[in-house]
Amino acid sequence: MRNKTVVVWLLIAIMSIAAAPRHSAPDALSHNTAMFLATLSGDGHTRVTFKASALGTHFFFEEPAGVTVYFFDGNGYRKQTFMKGATLSAAIKRFR
Repeated sequence: MRNKTVVVWLLIAIMSIAAAPRHSAPDALSHNTAMFLATLSGDGHTRVTFKASALGTHFFFEEPAGVTVYFFDGNGYRKQTFMKGATLSAAIKRFR
């Protein structure tokens, strides 16, 4: 009986940990990044969804309109091109 009680409590603990909301927000942000995200979301009035990836010296930022490709110039990332209607995987394939 005692073993069953322990198993039940362990299952409850595991389920509560698995159900806990996960966040992906970093511990620190640069001012430029914070202002970019605030502008992107219309100061919180618009829900935004995006994907991002990096490959070598390129950074890819996908949003519903397409993919913006940035390149690293030694100091930071600069916009290289915008691929209208493209997906993240298509943009990465083009720059491989």
